[in-house]
Amino acid sequence: MNLFRNLLLLIVLVLVGALVAQLLVQDPGYVLVRYRGTDYTTTLAAALLIGVGVLVAAWLLWKMLSLPLAALRRRRERAARARLTDGLNALNQGHWSRAEKLLDEAARAPTAEEDGIVHVARAGAARAAAARGENAVANQHLDTLAGPHPLTRALTAAELALADDRPADALTLLDAPNVQPLPPRGLALRAQALAATGRTGDAYGLLGPIRQQQALPPARVDALETRWAEDALREAGDANVLADRWEALPKPLRSEPAAVAAYAERAAALRWEEASAKSVEQALDARWDESLAGLYGRLPIGRIDARRERAERWLEAHPASPGLLLSLARLSRAQGQWPQSEAYLHRALAQGANAEAWEELGHGFAQAGDEPRARLSYANALRATRGEAITELPGRDLRERIYDQSVVEERDEHGMPRLRE
Repeated sequence: MNLFRNLLLLIVLVLVGALVAQLLVQDPGYVLVRYRGTDYTTTLAAALLIGVGVLVAAWLLWKMLSLPLAALRRRRERAARARLTDGLNALNQGHWSRAEKLLDEAARAPTAEEDGIVHVARAGAARAAAARGENAVANQHLDTLAGPHPLTRALTAAELALADDRPADALTLLDAPNVQPLPPRGLALRAQALAATGRTGDAYGLLGPIRQQQALPPARVDALETRWAEDALREAGDANVLADRWEALPKPLRSEPAAVAAYAERAAALRWEEASAKSVEQALDARWDESLAGLYGRLPIGRIDARRERAERWLEAHPASPGLLLSLARLSRAQGQWPQSEAYLHRALAQGANAEAWEELGHGFAQAGDEPRARLSYANALRATRGEAITELPGRDLRERIYDQSVVEERDEHGMPRLRE
């Protein structure tokens, strides 16, 4: 593009020169200069050539006189860039004191502002000072950027505030009017500050612009989307906010077990029992998940009879599910049917249930007045948590243990046997 522009300008100059030459050929003109009684005469063309020669000579003279100054300036620029490079390298290697000294010298160079390196040097010096624990010195470096480079100051100060566990200060810096609109890095920092201050719903809303501007890697954005969606659901202040946030989630995310669990538990806490149970039921009907199967019986809501009936239907398709067996045990005990609850718990333990099942056994035995087996169950729960060997409960014969471990063969919708995971 520059070559075409220069070529076009040259053609225009040639045409203008040819036009002027043609005019001068037709009438060369007459120039008279009288100075101190002496007359100097020449043609217009010669006068123009003399004028151009004088200007070229003056330009060459000026270049010769300013050459030492230009060389000195270039030397200072090279020295400032060298200090900036060495300082950033020292910062990257963790030589905090050396990095701060070099970057401070680079920022104080006479040509630093014109060369556009002062904000880079000051920001690096502030990071180096903060890494040494000198927050006051870091603020001094940043304060020099408040006027000419407010955005660089805000981003660097916000990053340091987040590292120092001061998200509210970071949010104040990034919400200042003189730094709007925020660049991609600012959006990512603001989202982190919002999440750290308990405003995960607002942070989740920034993921769209962050993804569009590629402020974070796609894998990182996907991980934050799942985590912040879960936190935003748990932070919902009322049922309407919870419903709005749930409906705003992408459809694939609404089937993720973590998001479903967060929605169900928050709905249960808000006494929205139907939505709580229905969300887990729909998720399990779409895709079976052991964590949700265990959560179904743990939800602090009513509808005990309906939930147990639904869980018993699931058991026909998933007879070896420890989470489902544990939920059935909880629901049976809530109905006052401890013998059925105990049987489900023994089956759950035989199918790989963890300390949660032993703890539930302890609750049931304690409620039934069987203190020795309750204490043994609680002790086994502690042992299972620690990864230690458990102690068998007394009173379970071989036939009962075989029954606990035996399950009906699972088949898929086509009648083919399903391999156990």
